[in-house]
Amino acid sequence: MSQQSAWDQEYKTQKLLSPSNVPHADVVRFLRWLKKEHKREGEPLDMEATRVLDLGSGTGRNSYYFAEQGAQVVGLEFSPNALELAKKIARHGDINIEYRLHDIATRYDIPDCSIDIALDVTTSNSLSDAGRAVYLKELSRVLVAGGYLFLRALSFESDTHAKELVKRFPGPDPDTYIHPDLHIVEKVFSRESLKATYEPYFKILWLDKVQHYATVAGRKYKRSYWVVYLQKKEET
Repeated sequence: MSQQSAWDQEYKTQKLLSPSNVPHADVVRFLRWLKKEHKREGEPLDMEATRVLDLGSGTGRNSYYFAEQGAQVVGLEFSPNALELAKKIARHGDINIEYRLHDIATRYDIPDCSIDIALDVTTSNSLSDAGRAVYLKELSRVLVAGGYLFLRALSFESDTHAKELVKRFPGPDPDTYIHPDLHIVEKVFSRESLKATYEPYFKILWLDKVQHYATVAGRKYKRSYWVVYLQKKEET
């Protein structure tokens, strides 16, 4: 089963994903932090002039949140089922969201230096190492100078379930597994591997590890995640 088919099936059955349209709490905290930072620097964040790229936008919970704040949002998602759900939600309000069927491991049809904020909420975990290299270059290309990336990624540290999955169901790349219930490939990061992956392109402004319970196929697991605020490095 291809990764696109696996995710499309997941959006149909919702074994893992929540059908909630409420924005992710970590995303809400990120925007609150960003507004405070801009205010502290004497330049309030103009949401109506802010352009957001939601990578793996799913059913649109985070896209819709930013659009309600006035931002212009492009959501990239490669599950047709997810896009259909997101578009239904978007029709209920006068908001500025453009959803596109797209694989984030391929070049984005987005102009250079045209995005202020990118969101990656446990989306790139499913990329191969080769696909992640494309994703990083494309993010660096489309973000404005000093643009931000919000990242939520699966952690290898303090996650017994992740370690068991990597051991019993190893995936094609280092620190990956093929989920036995969902047939989805996911990568988990140590603090060191996450820094090594992102620091060539971004400055890490905030890095924290959080834990939440995830329910998969009726079973609950304690999972660890990295929550990271990053800023595009200046080109040299």
